[in-house]
Amino acid sequence: MKRGVVVLLLFLFACSNQSSKTVLPASENEKYGDAFIVADLSDASYLNPILASDTSSSQINSMIFNGLIKYDKDLKIVGDLAESFQVLDDGLVLIFKLRKNIVWHDGQPFTARDVEFTYKALINPDVQTPFSSMYLLVKDFIVVDDYTIKIVYDKPFAPNLESWGMGIIPKHIFEGSDINTSPANRKPIGTGPYKLDTWDPDQKIVLIANDDYFEGRPFIDRYIVRVVPDQSVQFFELRNESLDAVSLSPDQWNAYDSFFTHYDKFRQPMFSVTFLGFNMRKKPFDDKRFRLAIEYAVNKDDIVKGVLLGFGSKANSPFPPQSWAANNEIAQSQYDPQKALELLKEIGFEDIDNDGWLEYQGSPFSFSITTNQGNKQRELSAQIIQENLKKIGIKTSIRIIEFSTFINQYIAKRDFDALIMGWSLTLDPDQHDLWHSSQMGEKQYNFLSYKNQRVDELLVYGRSVFDVQKRKRAYYEIQEIMRQDPPCIFLYFPDSLEALHKRFEGIEPAPSGIYHNFIKWYVPKTQMKYGMGEI
Repeated sequence: MKRGVVVLLLFLFACSNQSSKTVLPASENEKYGDAFIVADLSDASYLNPILASDTSSSQINSMIFNGLIKYDKDLKIVGDLAESFQVLDDGLVLIFKLRKNIVWHDGQPFTARDVEFTYKALINPDVQTPFSSMYLLVKDFIVVDDYTIKIVYDKPFAPNLESWGMGIIPKHIFEGSDINTSPANRKPIGTGPYKLDTWDPDQKIVLIANDDYFEGRPFIDRYIVRVVPDQSVQFFELRNESLDAVSLSPDQWNAYDSFFTHYDKFRQPMFSVTFLGFNMRKKPFDDKRFRLAIEYAVNKDDIVKGVLLGFGSKANSPFPPQSWAANNEIAQSQYDPQKALELLKEIGFEDIDNDGWLEYQGSPFSFSITTNQGNKQRELSAQIIQENLKKIGIKTSIRIIEFSTFINQYIAKRDFDALIMGWSLTLDPDQHDLWHSSQMGEKQYNFLSYKNQRVDELLVYGRSVFDVQKRKRAYYEIQEIMRQDPPCIFLYFPDSLEALHKRFEGIEPAPSGIYHNFIKWYVPKTQMKYGMGEI
């Protein structure tokens, strides 16, 4: 199960007002029990939605915390902690009416003051959050009463409503402490359908159902994430039925039917892009001609065919083809090694000693490609890219790093030459935080250090108007510019390929995926596998 790393909006749960204390028919009572066990390649870092920028943390946070709004199964924005909302004054004013009688996991009441505290934390320069740019655009944040909030903007901000899907954190837990180092980042208190039971670092995180959840107690007693840092090992564990859900690689998907009878498969396009990025604080990566040369030298078709096995498509921009902002008219990337060599020669690459490797401005040249452990598609992509670059005389090495180390050491400290990773994207096409030159700080998302003045202007404009056609023109132009001044080499848009154990019932595939109604999933009593004291 995947989560978006840009704005952290993964809204999984359908909305109802059923109380968990209502007396249920026997048939309903019999649905309670069992555990859902899923694997992740790495451990979480922060169980705090305003600090976490990695997928592993976000997956857990989506179970523990709620935002004011969420996406429903049809990808429409609906209330979450807010029972209703209004968009007024041509989008410059938002009014949220909060649900009453919601309590935090420790029993304290949830109120508008918690939302206000979260907002102030998000705009506090001392809080290490990558999400501040969206909330700094708020002109006035007004607590009308304990259950009413009014948010005023002095100019349009297109994703303003979507931005309030950010998980709300409790004022009474964090007030007066350093949010960056608070013990609550590892012992979270939320309002969500599950609450933390145990966290064994680098082993597993166990969540237990929240009896007081305002939408009704989940039927599944426990939600367990095990750290299994290799897709091959995860696949092996499917054969033992020790995992209930696993993201499959394309080759595993194709081999699947030969091995398994107790799992269903689900395939759907993802709002995600995988890319080869460069550290533009270093030479020659800061020269767009070098990046263009690599674009010509990499055979993306080989990657899509040989690595994805057709379960995805070639990328030419950061906007997935299903996005309304995707410019399908831009020139497609071409595999042209000769053109690559011509560009490299312009900036000082030459095989001086005729050994088959290019020198850069008279000195030996090579660079490393770093990616995260356990993701076979990225490892295989790195190998194909290495062979492609070898053909034009560029020497590379490949480094495979454990995911949390990859994020917190190499990326955060800008200690890399090139890397292969992916972005999970929001439905709204605003990508300001990924590419704007103001977002290059240590905990911010533009860690490639891309800077293009016109792209900066268009990113600001694209989020500052509500008219879809005007926004579309801005994003189309961004994509045209990025074909000539690429921030990275966009490789592919992968499909989501997932296996799910058949004992779970209540699954409703929808445009938002299969997890939108997870709290209503259940296992028939005769098929339940785990008691509360097991695992």
